Amino acid sequence: MTNIFDLSTPAKRFRLLAMWEAVTWLALLIAMFFKWVLGYEEAIAIPGMVHGVAGFIPFVAIAFLTAWSLKWDLKTLFLALVSSVPPFGTIVFERWAVKTGRLAELSEPGSREDAPATV
Repeated sequence: MTNIFDLSTPAKRFRLLAMWEAVTWLALLIAMFFKWVLGYEEAIAIPGMVHGVAGFIPFVAIAFLTAWSLKWDLKTLFLALVSSVPPFGTIVFERWAVKTGRLAELSEPGSREDAPATV
């Protein structure tokens, strides 16, 4: 099992922030339940700020840095940025990026879908 707190490469930093953004989304969704179902109007103030400042903004920044470091094309960068909008989308994107070879050492060798086929 890999160490989630190993931040030695851009891909590993991206993975950690993708997971952290999803955790802050979860906290915000729980707070939204308290606000909209149970009537606690102030419930989303802190989780909303934490999600924005400590989840969303750092994820967008790491997406740009990872795209630059790993030489992602614009489509991959766009998908990474869009993945931060729906809840848990960053986890879905991260798994897709690993599967398709876009996260360097986290991906299987030869898994890049647009890599030239070998005969």
